[in-house]
Amino acid sequence: MVLEATMIIIDNSESSRNGDYPPSRFEAQAEAVSRIFFLKTTDNPESKVGLMSMGGKGPEVLVTLSSDFGKILEGVHRTKIGGSTHFATSIQIAGLALKHRQNKSQRQRVIVFCCSPIAEDEKTLVKLAKKMKKVNISIDLVAFGELEGENIKKLEAFNENVTGAEGSHLATIPPGPNLLSEILATTQIMGGDGSSGGAGAGAEGASGGEGAVNGFDFGVDPSMEPELALALRVSLEEEKARIDKEKREQEAAEGKKNLEGIPEEGDAKPSTAGDKKDGDPSPDAGGSGSKDGQGNEGDRMDTT
Repeated sequence: MVLEATMIIIDNSESSRNGDYPPSRFEAQAEAVSRIFFLKTTDNPESKVGLMSMGGKGPEVLVTLSSDFGKILEGVHRTKIGGSTHFATSIQIAGLALKHRQNKSQRQRVIVFCCSPIAEDEKTLVKLAKKMKKVNISIDLVAFGELEGENIKKLEAFNENVTGAEGSHLATIPPGPNLLSEILATTQIMGGDGSSGGAGAGAEGASGGEGAVNGFDFGVDPSMEPELALALRVSLEEEKARIDKEKREQEAAEGKKNLEGIPEEGDAKPSTAGDKKDGDPSPDAGGSGSKDGQGNEGDRMDTT
């Protein structure tokens, strides 16, 4: 199990409003963020996940590194769509957030969703990639939406120069009927075989995503009802947490009850002494006889 600190950067620029990835580019990212969070924290409970946006007026850290899924959801919900992407700046800020992580034994990783034109030139991106590689930060790129021309060329150049020992990946996901998160699950970014990762992924990625949809455990097709699918998944996690808490409380209560039923070492002695006193009337009888004898002797002395 890999212990990681992961910063996820979502693209909330104007391009994320498009609906070519159901239900929209932005909502498709939100579902993918939830899936990545559960993957990382399930693989190792001590792993942490943070969230950033790179659109609007500038990059914004929405959630610092955390294991609380509620904070991640809140960060996604209060993200506003607008502006253009700030690709390089957002990665640099994510790198600073990872640098100040509390657990220094956590490996550093950044996952970037990009569905908008990248303003920085290739030379700037290559320089940034080498800098991230030097400080041992792995960067996974999820390219969707803008899949032609200079954008893909820039991302490929960045990926080639940032790839290190810990592994950095580029997943290029074309539009289709399946959820972005389901196709992403088949890539190396989320531990898949990589059949849909890299440039030129098409039918293979779509077929892999379709298999994941058919294997959805809640009886709901997430490609048709993504919001319901996300709500069901979140509810399941909350129910599991509640059951685990009740189980721990019940075990603690039973342990306390068992301890109360065990007599202490000094409790048996007073009980034994009491039993002997109640069951043996001889001392009382002897005492009464002694008193009677003394009384009779006194009477005889008076008579005399």
